[in-house]
Amino acid sequence: MPNDPTERPTERRADRRVVVTGVPRRTPRPSGHQRPRTEIDEQTTLGHTYVRSLMRSQLRAALAVFAVLVLLVAPLPLVFAAVPDGAGLEWALLGFGVYPPLVLLARRHVRRAERNEQDLVRLVEDR
Repeated sequence: MPNDPTERPTERRADRRVVVTGVPRRTPRPSGHQRPRTEIDEQTTLGHTYVRSLMRSQLRAALAVFAVLVLLVAPLPLVFAAVPDGAGLEWALLGFGVYPPLVLLARRHVRRAERNEQDLVRLVEDR
């Protein structure tokens, strides 16, 4: 408006839609709930909560495996010290008493970790 008394003729109002830095302004998010996958991709608070939930469940599974591992391996030095010169017993205990449970423990941990991830995927895709 050229005849506006509050505006000086040499002064122009800045167009607020112009991007000075070259980075386009993000469009405002629509109100309401977005899809969880979008929440995770955009790293919103809800997406962060989903990821933290997965990380906590993975940590619980890992700590459970670690506890069983400690209970399985920690007493071995005491057992070896209590057995006098039983080289055959030590190798048998390591080969058949420790190794198979370690393999089973590892398989269970991998299955549990994959199940945790599948639970998160189902949660994200169902919403």
